[in-house]
Amino acid sequence: MARGHTGDGGARPAWAPPVLRGERLDAGLRMLELEVRRRLDGLLQGNHLGLVPGPGSEPGEARPYQPGDDVRRMDWAVTARTTEPHIRETVADRELETWVAADLSASLDFGTALSEKRDLVVCAVAAIVHLTGGGGNRLGAVFSNGATTERVPARGGRAHARNLLRKIAEMPRAAEGTRGDLAAMIEQLRRPPRRRGLVVVVSDFLGGTEWQRPLRALSARHDLIGIEVIDPRDVDLPEVGTIVLADPETGKQREVRASALLRREFAAAAQAHRDQVARALRQAGAAHLVLRTDSDWIADTVRFVVARKRRWSGGAA
Repeated sequence: MARGHTGDGGARPAWAPPVLRGERLDAGLRMLELEVRRRLDGLLQGNHLGLVPGPGSEPGEARPYQPGDDVRRMDWAVTARTTEPHIRETVADRELETWVAADLSASLDFGTALSEKRDLVVCAVAAIVHLTGGGGNRLGAVFSNGATTERVPARGGRAHARNLLRKIAEMPRAAEGTRGDLAAMIEQLRRPPRRRGLVVVVSDFLGGTEWQRPLRALSARHDLIGIEVIDPRDVDLPEVGTIVLADPETGKQREVRASALLRREFAAAAQAHRDQVARALRQAGAAHLVLRTDSDWIADTVRFVVARKRRWSGGAA
């Protein structure tokens, strides 16, 4: 990837992730919590049921059938009584256990837009906390910088959620040349076996796709979501003449001239890798959300949640 730094030129847009480092960590975490609660509740209008329908969903209210609804949810009793087709809404299981695998390896300590990818990982986990919290739900996490792996047991409550976010944000950066092992981190979620729930993997998914096998193994018991965090320089080289390309997980560097041919080849290779990641996630049975350091990550999250709700109801995504 291209070595770079977080851009600070011009006014930061309101949706830019807060800085979650050094003396600004505490203020950044408070700002993040307020922003997630304000914007997710406002954009979703308090009408979301979480990220998964949940096993053992309880019957909810009946409503008139609309084109695109799943006919398997037809309420024939209400339909017969009203002589108008009705379907039965479902209410998600409120006792959901969610596990997050957060990748904080060296390739995430990078950003050329409005934040580092590492900051966006914390933001993504904050959104998951908000979307799955409450009602007796529990949240646990496994996170690793490649050199050290930490585990936070699944518990409920706002204090626990804040502590989990802080631990992830405070994870030290690994020394340059330290390789991350996403597959090993995901494997830790398989043992001991846990009750059915939700598993969310947050990573840039750079490198090989060895993580697909343990992720697919989790799909037998859990709903899966893969959140891919990317920076513009992960997919496109700037037209700046000579540039230093660096792999933070091996420490290797190479100085090259960013010619038009090299930029086209880099973009094609990056797109091919992203297609491979999307295919691997799909084959593992995971939903796929892409968050970028130069995009409104909360709006992207809302679009993802709304699309999932439409699919559950049988409508078009």
